[in-house]
Order: sequence, then C-alpha cells, then structure tokens
Amino acid sequence: MKPTFAIAILLSALLLIGAGMGHGPATAAKNETQPPLRPQPDPQVLVRGAVDYLRGETSRAEVKMTIHRPDWERTMTIKAWTRGQEDSIFWIADPAKDRGNGTLKKSDEMWMFNPKINRVIKLPPSMMSQSWQGSDFSNNDLAKSDDIIDQYTHEIIGTEIHEGKTVYTVRSLPKPGAPVVWGMQELQIREDRILIRQAFFDEAKELVKALTIERIEVLGGKPYPVKWRMQRADAEGEYTVLDYRSLEFGVSISDRMFTISSLKNPRL
Repeated sequence: MKPTFAIAILLSALLLIGAGMGHGPATAAKNETQPPLRPQPDPQVLVRGAVDYLRGETSRAEVKMTIHRPDWERTMTIKAWTRGQEDSIFWIADPAKDRGNGTLKKSDEMWMFNPKINRVIKLPPSMMSQSWQGSDFSNNDLAKSDDIIDQYTHEIIGTEIHEGKTVYTVRSLPKPGAPVVWGMQELQIREDRILIRQAFFDEAKELVKALTIERIEVLGGKPYPVKWRMQRADAEGEYTVLDYRSLEFGVSISDRMFTISSLKNPRL
C-alpha cells in the first residue's frame, strides 16, 4: 500500500509513499524553530521533488508490514515493483496463508488478485476508501500517491531544524473541484527532499491520520526512509509499520510486469 503521497505512497510505498501523532518526526532530537538560512523554495517544486525522491524511475523492494491492534498483531512480507508515479505491482510473500495475494496499480485504477479463488477484482470507486489488507493504509492511499502534486495548492507555513537540516512544513489544500479524499494535508520535507511526516485532515480540517518516518538509513544508494508508521488520530493503540528490508532503484522492468497476466503469476 495513489503512500499518500503515501504507499505510495506503500506502497509507493511501496508505493507509498510511518507515523507518530506528535507535531514533529519521531527520530528527531529536540527541534529548534528558526528562519531558513536561504530563500524558501517554491513549494510546488519542493513537493514534487519529495515524491520523485521516494519513487525514482523504477524500483524493486521487499517490505515487512506490521499491523498492530490492542489485542492482536499481524505481520506480512511484501515484494513490490514500481515504475514512475503511475505503475506499481506487489504481492504478499509471507505468511503462507496469504502468499500470492497481489495488487496492481496503473494510473488511478487498481486490481487485486486472490490465488485461493483464482480471481482478479477491479476495485470500484466505492471500495477505494476501504482498508488495504486490514492495515491503516486505504486502497485510495495506494492509488492516489501523486495526487498531492497536481490536485492541491501548496504553501510553506513554517520551518525547523531536523538532524542539522532545514525542514519545511507545507500546507496543501485541494484545488476547486479536485477529486480528492482529504480536505487538507500537511507535509514536512527536509531540504534534501526527504519526506519525514505527512498528515491527513478531513473537510473540517480535523486530523484523521498521519504517516511519520521513524528511521532514515542509506538504502538503494541514498539516504532513504526505511521505517514508516501510519497511525489514526482517534486510535492510539492502532497503527501500521512498514520496514524496508531491501530496495533497488533503476532496475530494468518489462512492460509485461504491470499487467493482469503478471498479477496472476506472482514474482516471489
């Protein structure tokens, strides 16, 4: 699980695009608010740069997803391939009972494959807001990973320092008539284009959930958010964590990868 900017995004990130519910990143030392040392960037360019940084032109990844609830916890391993902001495909590799379940995203359309019944289902609009595999990521989070670029207007509303780098807080509001779910989003983006937090608000501007980066390491040849937490604002004990186990950028991927036929033949 177009990470929210999201799963993007999964599951962009895996898509997709991790979350503590505070106002700053979970891994940061005490933040010091201060004016930027250089002219502020164009917020549109800043947001697009953060999306591009996460995805690259192509990628291949293995991610551990942990869905935590007060009385139970579920873990799965996901293998994913992405191409640009439009195409992604991923399958559950573990546990055995879920092995082979897959999801294909092309543009803003999604299909899911269940190997137990050997059936592919195209998700209608009415199912896009539902949870992906019981996690805190919705199908819409995965399918709308780059809507944040074109369907919102952006304004830098603050700066702070995170690990010695300037962090810009961007408020994003939907354009008139934009076909989006969220009434507002707020992003925290470091000067090196790494997204460290993305908060999602309803039409009344009430916080619904947030995606926060808990750890950044060198992965895929560059500093990358390797641990993400998505958490709802109204459920302290409910969250979903993504841990990247491996990540490669610039891999060669055939056009045949992002097809229904490929979805039914897991690359595990």
